[in-house]
This record gives sequence, C-alpha cells and structure tokens, in this order.
Amino acid sequence: MTRTQQARTDATSTLDKAADENFPVAPFFLPRAWRDDLMAVYGFARLVDDIGDGDLAPGGADARHLGVGPGAAEDRLALLDALEADLHRVFADAAGGPLHPLMRALLPTVRRCALTPDPFLGLIEANRQDQKVRRYGTYEELLAYCELSANPVGRLVLQITGTASPERIRRSDAVCTALQIAEHLQDVTEDLGRDRIYLPAEDMARFHVSESDLAAPTGGASLRALVAFEAQRAHDLLDEGIPLVGSVRGRLRLLLAGFVGGGRAALTAVAAAGFDVLPGPPKPTAPRLLREVGVVLRKAHREG
Repeated sequence: MTRTQQARTDATSTLDKAADENFPVAPFFLPRAWRDDLMAVYGFARLVDDIGDGDLAPGGADARHLGVGPGAAEDRLALLDALEADLHRVFADAAGGPLHPLMRALLPTVRRCALTPDPFLGLIEANRQDQKVRRYGTYEELLAYCELSANPVGRLVLQITGTASPERIRRSDAVCTALQIAEHLQDVTEDLGRDRIYLPAEDMARFHVSESDLAAPTGGASLRALVAFEAQRAHDLLDEGIPLVGSVRGRLRLLLAGFVGGGRAALTAVAAAGFDVLPGPPKPTAPRLLREVGVVLRKAHREG
C-alpha cells in the first residue's frame, strides 16, 4: 500500500465512526457539496475528540501525519498542539498545506464556505480542557464546556448551508448543548473509566449521589432521579430547536430535524432504560429515530 493509499485508509477509519452518532451526520438526501462539507467538518471533530479521549487508531499513524515524533505520540496535549498547528496551515494557505489527510480534506470546505478558525479552535480547546478538568461543580460550568465542545459544530452547519443568523445560532447552540448532555448521560460509565464526570457536583449532592454510586453495576433510585433531572434539562433545550427547524425549508429542514430528533430519540432511550445508564449506553433504535424526526417536523410545521 502506498503512503497516499494508507492516508486515505486512516481517514476513512475515522469517518466511519459517523454511523455511531445519535443523529445523521451527512444523510443521502442532501446535495453532494453539503455532504462533502459536513463530512469534512465531522472528520475534524472526530479526530480532535479521538485525540482528547485517547481513542486514536493503534499504530501511531495520526501522530505521524501530524509530524509528532514517537516520543510524544501518546501525549494528548502535544497531539492537540500539533493539530492546532495543522489547522493554522489550513487557514494560512501555507506552502505545502496541512499535513493530516483529514485536514487536507477540510481545506476545500474552508475555502468554499469561507469558514473561520474560531469554531475549530473551540473544539480543540474543549479537548484540552478534558485533559485538565475532570469534574464540573455547577450546571453553568458544564454549559461553558458545551460552548466549546458542542456548539461550534452547529454553527459550522449553519455556515456551510449559508443560513447563519443570530437567532438561528442561539437556537442551534441550545440544540448542540442538549445533544452533548444526552451523550454524557449515555456515557456515564465510559466517562468514569476515563476519570471524568459530566454530572454537575451540585446536582449530585442535591440527589444524594456519590462518585462511588456511578461505579456500581446498576443505578439506584437516587442516580436514576438525577439522570431524569438532567435528561429533562436536555429535553427543554431541544425544544428550543423546533423554531430553528421551522425557520428553514427543504432538505435543510429535514437535516436539522434529524439533529433534534436524534437528541429526542437518545433521551427516549435513556428513559426507556428507566434512567439506569450504568449497565451500558442506552441507544435509540432506527424506528424510534424516525418517529422522533416526524414529531419534530410536525411541530415545526405547526409553529412555522
């Protein structure tokens, strides 16, 4: 296999993770240009998350692509620094261009859609924060984290589709924060394995949930009540996305309904598990996702 072929294989393995998301990343019904641009952005977001979570493919290919030597290949902060340097190559139009194949794939999207560095830098900073901050004291602190870790993605979607406005950005931020909270609820056990807890400490205290409760095989009544409380918060945020869906037309409306419906389906799966998220991530079924998308579209039509 040539170096170019290997680079394409490395990039494809990262993009394949789109199938595991709670919502459709770049569904078939979108125009080809939008699909390509959304997948380019997803590739960046997935890469930065995999670096921050230590989930890069074995073998060190991503580190080599970023110019990181073997001695620092396991240093997440060094890899994030290298990724940020490669991001600046995308926007600087430097000679030779970016190094990583996913960053090279991002370059045409940045140019075509006139994207700015800020959303991408926010995603990198969120993953730097993950290396330093393991607990969140308040819900407001968690929202500030979501401002970096989730909201930039929705803003990029609006920029790619040429539909960004202050009101849409505000509602998109609410939806993206809700999606992040839903993912945190699904992944309580996985996150604890990484010594991270995204349930606000003040809420844990209010519901009399200790960190040791999160390590149990199943959740007790107190933990289930806490998860239900956080799920309702996420559901309320998703409701702010209904007018966002209703503010656009055509295939974009269906895409945004997929994001909101995906969040609703994830929260429904959490509720169907009795809010016991410890045995494993409750995942929505495809029929449930389609039903929730339909609900969102009907509500958006009535409110539009």
